Amino acid sequence: MKKIAVILGEPRSINSEIIAKAWSKLNNLSKKKIFLIGSFKLIKNQLKILKKSIPIERVEKFNSLSNSKKLQIIDIPLNFNNAFSVRDNDAKKYVLKCLNLAHNLATKKKIHGIINCPINKKKTFDKMSIGVTEYLAKKSSLTNSEVMFLYNKDISVVPITTHIELKEVSKKISKRLIVTKIKILNVYYKKIFKKKPKIAILGLNPHNSELRSNSEEKKIIIPAIKFLKKTTNISGPYSADTIFLNKKKFDVIVGMYHDQILPQFKALYNFDAINLTFGLKYLRGSPDHGTAENIIKKNKADSKSLEKCIKFILKKINVVL
Repeated sequence: MKKIAVILGEPRSINSEIIAKAWSKLNNLSKKKIFLIGSFKLIKNQLKILKKSIPIERVEKFNSLSNSKKLQIIDIPLNFNNAFSVRDNDAKKYVLKCLNLAHNLATKKKIHGIINCPINKKKTFDKMSIGVTEYLAKKSSLTNSEVMFLYNKDISVVPITTHIELKEVSKKISKRLIVTKIKILNVYYKKIFKKKPKIAILGLNPHNSELRSNSEEKKIIIPAIKFLKKTTNISGPYSADTIFLNKKKFDVIVGMYHDQILPQFKALYNFDAINLTFGLKYLRGSPDHGTAENIIKKNKADSKSLEKCIKFILKKINVVL
C-alpha cells in the first residue's frame, strides 16, 4: 500500500491540534495510508494538554510501519521541557531532520508524497529567501525551476519569484525564468489534473506601466508570453488590480512576486486552499497557512486546509511525476 508522510513540523504551533482534528475526519482506508514524521513524545504531550484523544503509535523506522488503525509516528527525538516551548536551535535541527527524512523516503520512491505541517521559516532557515519550497528544490538540485502552486478548485495561483524582498523582484525576473517556470507549471498541471491549463500572466507594475518601452512588461514579460504561446495556453500581461474579477476565465493566475497574488487568493479562500510544489519528483503539499502561535492551546485552529491537503494527495497518489 502506497503511503504519504505527514511531517509534524514546527513544535511551537497548532500542528498537533490540526493533525488530531484532521485525523478524526478521515475514513479508515485513508488513515492506513498516512503516517507522521516527528517527535512521539511531543505530540503525545501536546495532545494531552489539548485534551485531544487519538490513537498514536511510536515506530522507530520506516520498515516498521504497518497497516495499523493507529496513527503511526516515525519518532524523531526532540529536547524540550515544556511541550509548547522549545529552544530555537533544538527546533531548527528537529524540523530539518524531519524534512530530510521525508525527502529521502520520497526520492527513493518508498513513499508517494509528503505533507509538511507549517514551520517557522524565519527560525528554521538561515536566509529570508528560503522556505520549504526552496529548501526541497535545493535538495533536489533544482535551480529556479521549482514552482509554488497554490490550489483551490476554482482558481490556482503561482508566483514567479517567491520569498524574496520586493526591491529584488525586478532584478530577479527574466524571460528565461518566466519561460522555465511556466513550462514546468504546464507539464505538472497536465499530469496532475489531466488537462492543459488556461494561464493568465500578470505584469509587474501598476497598470503594466502603461506598456512603456522601458518597462519590464515590454522588455521581459511580453517576449516570454510570445515564446510560450507556441506550447501553452497563456495570455497577458494583465493588471493585478482587476485579474481576480475575471478569474472564471482561467485555471491559473501567474504573478511576478509573492504578495502580488497570494493576499487576494487567501482573502478569497482562507483555509479552503493548499500549497503544492511542482518540479519535484514526488508530490509535496502543505496547508496554506502558518504556525498560528497566537492561538496555541486554545483549540481554535481550523484543520480544513490540512484535511484538503491529505485528501488531495491521497487522490493523486498514482500520478507519476
